[in-house]
Amino acid sequence: MDVSPFVEELWREFRATGDRTARDRLIVHYAPLVKYVAGRVWAGLPAGVDQDDLISDGVMGLMGAMDNFDLDRGLQFRTFAQPRIRGAIIDGLRASDWVPRLVREQMRDTHAATADLEHRLQRRPGEAEVAAELGISGRELSRRSSQGAHAALCAVEVHLMEHAITPRSTEGVPGASDDLPEGLLHAVHGLPERDRVVMALYYWERMSLAEIGQVLEVSESRVSQLMRRATDELRRLVA
Repeated sequence: MDVSPFVEELWREFRATGDRTARDRLIVHYAPLVKYVAGRVWAGLPAGVDQDDLISDGVMGLMGAMDNFDLDRGLQFRTFAQPRIRGAIIDGLRASDWVPRLVREQMRDTHAATADLEHRLQRRPGEAEVAAELGISGRELSRRSSQGAHAALCAVEVHLMEHAITPRSTEGVPGASDDLPEGLLHAVHGLPERDRVVMALYYWERMSLAEIGQVLEVSESRVSQLMRRATDELRRLVA
Protein backbone atom coordinates (compact mmCIF):
# COMPACT_ATOMS: atom_id res chain seq x y z
CA MET A 1 0.00 0.00 0.00
CA ASP A 2 3.02 2.27 0.33
CA VAL A 3 1.94 3.66 3.75
CA SER A 4 3.49 3.74 7.21
CA PRO A 5 3.22 0.60 9.39
CA PHE A 6 0.86 2.50 11.72
CA VAL A 7 -1.56 3.39 8.91
CA GLU A 8 -1.36 -0.12 7.48
CA GLU A 9 -2.26 -1.52 10.88
CA LEU A 10 -5.26 0.82 11.04
CA TRP A 11 -6.34 -0.49 7.66
CA ARG A 12 -5.99 -4.12 8.77
CA GLU A 13 -8.00 -3.45 11.91
CA PHE A 14 -10.72 -1.54 10.06
CA ARG A 15 -11.10 -4.17 7.33
CA ALA A 16 -11.10 -7.06 9.79
CA THR A 17 -13.47 -5.65 12.43
CA GLY A 18 -15.01 -2.44 11.09
CA ASP A 19 -13.70 -0.68 14.20
CA ARG A 20 -15.03 2.89 14.30
CA THR A 21 -11.96 4.26 16.02
CA ALA A 22 -9.71 2.87 13.29
CA ARG A 23 -12.10 4.25 10.66
CA ASP A 24 -12.09 7.71 12.25
CA ARG A 25 -8.31 7.74 12.44
CA LEU A 26 -8.07 6.80 8.77
CA ILE A 27 -10.49 9.60 7.86
CA VAL A 28 -8.32 12.08 9.77
CA HIS A 29 -5.20 10.69 8.06
CA TYR A 30 -6.69 11.15 4.57
CA ALA A 31 -8.44 14.47 5.33
CA PRO A 32 -5.68 16.46 3.54
CA LEU A 33 -6.44 14.48 0.37
CA VAL A 34 -10.11 15.48 0.60
CA LYS A 35 -9.13 19.12 1.17
CA TYR A 36 -6.76 19.00 -1.81
CA VAL A 37 -9.37 17.60 -4.19
CA ALA A 38 -12.06 19.97 -2.89
CA GLY A 39 -9.66 22.89 -3.31
CA ARG A 40 -8.97 21.96 -6.93
CA VAL A 41 -12.70 21.82 -7.68
CA TRP A 42 -13.46 24.99 -5.71
CA ALA A 43 -10.76 26.95 -7.54
CA GLY A 44 -12.64 26.30 -10.79
CA LEU A 45 -16.05 27.50 -9.54
CA PRO A 46 -17.66 30.94 -9.43
CA ALA A 47 -17.37 33.03 -6.28
CA GLY A 48 -20.00 32.22 -3.67
CA VAL A 49 -19.57 28.45 -3.58
CA ASP A 50 -18.72 27.33 -0.03
CA GLN A 51 -15.55 25.22 0.01
CA ASP A 52 -16.62 23.62 3.29
CA ASP A 53 -19.65 22.14 1.51
CA LEU A 54 -17.34 20.58 -1.07
CA ILE A 55 -15.15 19.15 1.69
CA SER A 56 -18.19 17.63 3.42
CA ASP A 57 -19.24 15.93 0.18
CA GLY A 58 -15.64 14.84 -0.36
CA VAL A 59 -15.53 13.16 3.04
CA MET A 60 -18.58 11.12 2.04
CA GLY A 61 -16.69 10.05 -1.08
CA LEU A 62 -13.67 9.17 1.05
CA MET A 63 -15.79 7.00 3.33
CA GLY A 64 -17.32 5.23 0.34
CA ALA A 65 -13.86 4.59 -1.07
CA MET A 66 -12.72 3.17 2.26
CA ASP A 67 -15.65 0.75 2.34
CA ASN A 68 -14.87 -0.52 -1.16
CA PHE A 69 -11.08 -0.57 -1.08
CA ASP A 70 -9.40 -3.97 -1.44
CA LEU A 71 -6.41 -3.90 0.85
CA ASP A 72 -4.67 -6.83 -0.81
CA ARG A 73 -4.67 -5.63 -4.42
CA GLY A 74 -1.48 -3.61 -3.97
CA LEU A 75 -3.10 -0.39 -5.20
CA GLN A 76 -2.38 2.85 -3.37
CA PHE A 77 -5.49 4.04 -1.57
CA ARG A 78 -4.91 7.65 -2.60
CA THR A 79 -5.00 6.62 -6.26
CA PHE A 80 -8.19 4.63 -5.66
CA ALA A 81 -9.91 7.30 -3.58
CA GLN A 82 -9.17 10.50 -5.47
CA PRO A 83 -11.66 10.08 -8.36
CA ARG A 84 -14.31 8.87 -5.91
CA ILE A 85 -13.84 11.91 -3.71
CA ARG A 86 -14.10 14.16 -6.74
CA GLY A 87 -17.17 12.26 -7.95
CA ALA A 88 -18.91 12.79 -4.60
CA ILE A 89 -18.13 16.51 -4.77
CA ILE A 90 -19.51 16.77 -8.30
CA ASP A 91 -22.61 14.84 -7.20
CA GLY A 92 -23.10 17.40 -4.44
CA LEU A 93 -22.76 20.25 -6.90
CA ARG A 94 -25.23 18.63 -9.26
CA ALA A 95 -27.76 18.31 -6.43
CA SER A 96 -27.50 22.02 -5.56
CA ASP A 97 -27.84 25.28 -7.44
CA TRP A 98 -24.08 25.88 -7.32
CA VAL A 99 -23.96 28.68 -9.90
CA PRO A 100 -24.97 31.93 -8.16
CA ARG A 101 -27.98 33.69 -9.70
CA LEU A 102 -25.93 36.81 -10.53
CA VAL A 103 -23.37 34.72 -12.45
CA ARG A 104 -26.20 33.01 -14.36
CA GLU A 105 -27.71 36.37 -15.30
CA GLN A 106 -24.36 37.77 -16.40
CA MET A 107 -23.64 34.67 -18.52
CA ARG A 108 -27.06 34.99 -20.17
CA ASP A 109 -26.61 38.72 -20.83
CA THR A 110 -23.14 38.19 -22.33
CA HIS A 111 -24.33 35.42 -24.65
CA ALA A 112 -27.34 37.50 -25.72
CA ALA A 113 -25.21 40.58 -26.44
CA THR A 114 -22.71 38.50 -28.40
CA ALA A 115 -25.48 36.89 -30.46
CA ASP A 116 -27.12 40.26 -31.20
CA LEU A 117 -23.82 41.79 -32.31
CA GLU A 118 -22.97 38.78 -34.45
CA HIS A 119 -26.34 39.08 -36.19
CA ARG A 120 -25.94 42.82 -36.80
CA LEU A 121 -22.28 42.75 -37.81
CA GLN A 122 -22.41 39.41 -39.69
CA ARG A 123 -19.18 38.39 -37.96
CA ARG A 124 -17.90 37.38 -34.55
CA PRO A 125 -17.72 40.57 -32.43
CA GLY A 126 -14.55 41.53 -30.63
CA GLU A 127 -14.19 41.73 -26.88
CA ALA A 128 -14.33 45.53 -26.85
CA GLU A 129 -17.51 45.51 -28.92
CA VAL A 130 -19.24 43.08 -26.55
CA ALA A 131 -18.17 45.13 -23.53
CA ALA A 132 -19.48 48.32 -25.14
CA GLU A 133 -22.79 46.61 -25.94
CA LEU A 134 -23.14 45.62 -22.28
CA GLY A 135 -21.98 49.01 -21.03
CA ILE A 136 -19.12 47.58 -18.97
CA SER A 137 -15.33 47.70 -19.08
CA GLY A 138 -13.18 45.13 -20.84
CA ARG A 139 -11.76 44.02 -17.48
CA GLU A 140 -15.25 43.43 -16.08
CA LEU A 141 -16.16 41.41 -19.17
CA SER A 142 -13.01 39.30 -18.70
CA ARG A 143 -13.99 38.65 -15.08
CA ARG A 144 -17.50 37.58 -16.10
CA SER A 145 -16.12 35.40 -18.88
CA SER A 146 -13.75 33.73 -16.44
CA GLN A 147 -16.57 32.85 -14.05
CA GLY A 148 -18.74 31.66 -16.91
CA ALA A 149 -15.94 29.47 -18.25
CA HIS A 150 -15.48 27.88 -14.82
CA ALA A 151 -19.18 27.11 -14.64
CA ALA A 152 -19.23 25.69 -18.17
CA LEU A 153 -16.28 23.38 -17.54
CA CYS A 154 -17.80 22.02 -14.34
CA ALA A 155 -21.06 21.41 -16.22
CA VAL A 156 -19.08 19.46 -18.83
CA GLU A 157 -17.54 17.34 -16.07
CA VAL A 158 -20.98 16.61 -14.62
CA HIS A 159 -22.18 15.50 -18.06
CA LEU A 160 -19.21 13.19 -18.45
CA MET A 161 -19.70 11.59 -15.05
CA GLU A 162 -23.44 11.14 -15.55
CA HIS A 163 -22.89 9.35 -18.87
CA ALA A 164 -19.75 7.43 -17.85
CA ILE A 165 -17.79 8.74 -20.84
CA THR A 166 -14.29 7.25 -20.58
CA PRO A 167 -12.39 7.34 -23.90
CA ARG A 168 -9.27 5.20 -24.12
CA SER A 169 -6.51 7.76 -24.53
CA THR A 170 -5.67 11.29 -23.42
CA GLU A 171 -2.27 11.37 -25.10
CA GLY A 172 -1.23 14.80 -26.26
CA VAL A 173 -3.28 16.82 -23.76
CA PRO A 174 -0.92 19.41 -22.24
CA GLY A 175 -0.87 19.44 -18.45
CA ALA A 176 -3.20 16.45 -18.11
CA SER A 177 -3.95 15.72 -14.46
CA ASP A 178 -5.04 12.42 -12.93
CA ASP A 179 -7.75 14.02 -10.80
CA LEU A 180 -9.91 15.02 -13.79
CA PRO A 181 -12.32 12.74 -15.66
CA GLU A 182 -10.68 10.95 -18.58
CA GLY A 183 -13.52 11.99 -20.86
CA LEU A 184 -12.88 15.65 -20.14
CA LEU A 185 -9.20 15.30 -20.94
CA HIS A 186 -10.09 13.50 -24.15
CA ALA A 187 -12.53 16.27 -25.08
CA VAL A 188 -9.83 18.90 -24.48
CA HIS A 189 -7.58 16.89 -26.80
CA GLY A 190 -10.17 17.50 -29.53
CA LEU A 191 -9.79 21.27 -29.33
CA PRO A 192 -7.55 23.35 -31.62
CA GLU A 193 -3.97 23.54 -30.36
CA ARG A 194 -4.18 27.17 -29.18
CA ASP A 195 -7.37 26.45 -27.22
CA ARG A 196 -5.77 23.35 -25.65
CA VAL A 197 -2.85 25.45 -24.46
CA VAL A 198 -5.15 28.11 -22.96
CA MET A 199 -7.23 25.49 -21.13
CA ALA A 200 -4.15 23.70 -19.85
CA LEU A 201 -2.52 26.88 -18.55
CA TYR A 202 -5.70 28.08 -16.89
CA TYR A 203 -7.19 24.94 -15.39
CA TRP A 204 -4.13 22.78 -14.76
CA GLU A 205 -1.32 25.28 -14.30
CA ARG A 206 -3.64 27.76 -12.48
CA MET A 207 -2.31 30.77 -14.38
CA SER A 208 -4.34 33.98 -14.49
CA LEU A 209 -5.74 35.37 -17.74
CA ALA A 210 -3.11 38.12 -17.64
CA GLU A 211 -0.29 35.58 -17.19
CA ILE A 212 -1.58 33.46 -20.07
CA GLY A 213 -1.74 36.58 -22.22
CA GLN A 214 1.93 37.24 -21.49
CA VAL A 215 2.86 33.68 -22.44
CA LEU A 216 0.89 33.81 -25.70
CA GLU A 217 1.70 37.48 -26.36
CA VAL A 218 -1.97 38.43 -26.68
CA SER A 219 -4.28 40.65 -24.63
CA GLU A 220 -6.12 39.45 -21.54
CA SER A 221 -9.43 40.00 -23.33
CA ARG A 222 -8.25 37.78 -26.20
CA VAL A 223 -7.44 35.01 -23.72
CA SER A 224 -10.95 35.35 -22.27
CA GLN A 225 -12.39 35.09 -25.78
CA LEU A 226 -10.37 31.93 -26.46
CA MET A 227 -11.60 30.40 -23.22
CA ARG A 228 -15.22 31.10 -24.09
CA ARG A 229 -14.74 29.51 -27.50
CA ALA A 230 -13.04 26.48 -25.96
CA THR A 231 -15.74 25.82 -23.37
CA ASP A 232 -18.46 26.22 -26.01
CA GLU A 233 -16.66 23.62 -28.12
CA LEU A 234 -16.25 21.29 -25.13
CA ARG A 235 -19.98 21.35 -24.53
CA ARG A 236 -20.52 20.46 -28.19
CA LEU A 237 -17.96 17.64 -28.11
CA VAL A 238 -19.53 15.87 -25.13
CA ALA A 239 -23.17 16.54 -26.02
